[in-house]
Amino acid sequence: MAEWWSIEVFDSQIQAALSWKDSYRSQLVESAITSGAIEWAWIEHRHGVVFEVCFADEARWQAFRSLPGVQAALDAVPDPVNGVLVYRGRGGGAGARSPRKPRPSAGAGALELPEPVAQRAIDLSVAELSRQAVNL
Repeated sequence: MAEWWSIEVFDSQIQAALSWKDSYRSQLVESAITSGAIEWAWIEHRHGVVFEVCFADEARWQAFRSLPGVQAALDAVPDPVNGVLVYRGRGGGAGARSPRKPRPSAGAGALELPEPVAQRAIDLSVAELSRQAVNL
């Protein structure tokens, strides 16, 4: 079964991520093709870029990931510690553009709750117990 993998590069300055993409695009695509990639795509978003690549199995992904050119590209990202994510699945633009709005509850959550009723409280302090004993 084919699986998608993503390499996401982001930076506070989008230009740095776009510059990285321009520098390593050909190298990554060529490495993906020689490793047996079925499909690939570049996605640009406001925080960076994502290289999505699909391989027939995980072994081909591992072969791609261990190539020296891919390692060099990953080492050259603008922020190699906090600015790169490598993960299984599609990324970047695969999600919704805006968060979903909550729908009104159609079940029991829509029922009106009864007003709270005042509860009787009994004072169990020592003074109250002795006063009750005297009254008996």
